[in-house]
Amino acid sequence: MLQGKTVLLAVSGGIAAYKMPNVARQLKKLHCNVHVLMTKNATNFATPITFETLTGNKCLIDTFDRNFEFSVEHVSLGKQADLVLIAPATADVIGKIANGIADDMLTTTVMACACPILVSPSMNHNMYQNPILQENLQKLKRFGYEIISPEEGMLANGDVGIGKMPSEEALVECICKKVKK
Repeated sequence: MLQGKTVLLAVSGGIAAYKMPNVARQLKKLHCNVHVLMTKNATNFATPITFETLTGNKCLIDTFDRNFEFSVEHVSLGKQADLVLIAPATADVIGKIANGIADDMLTTTVMACACPILVSPSMNHNMYQNPILQENLQKLKRFGYEIISPEEGMLANGDVGIGKMPSEEALVECICKKVKK
């Protein structure tokens, strides 16, 4: 049970974003307070209203959204969080965070968090094996981020290779293990 725990789901714009509403639902079943941050590109794969319905919390996308109770949203969420899961973590988001670029609600919030951060890369196998991406993942590890290795299997474009996001159940299990420590 995750009663009293707050998890931030940071959803970036990859096809595996369709799995994340189920992760949010499973966490809520464990009595976890779930907040969702999305990149604008992520909204092409899953809708904010789906996350809001499942979590009971506003889904945050725009850093400059004026429709909220006043607080510096990315900082206040960063203070509340017991854990952040970035999933799917695209090459773009991994590169931004690894290099200190905070230019949207997701990246600014992640940069403001002092809690454990799990990163679940999900992308085409050629992108995943790109040496630049691998270097960015190593950089995140050096900064204390935990990387959840992608699985090998059929990818969205029909290729077979490494880059598939783990199952929703596996992601929830990773969260539970890390939060209970």
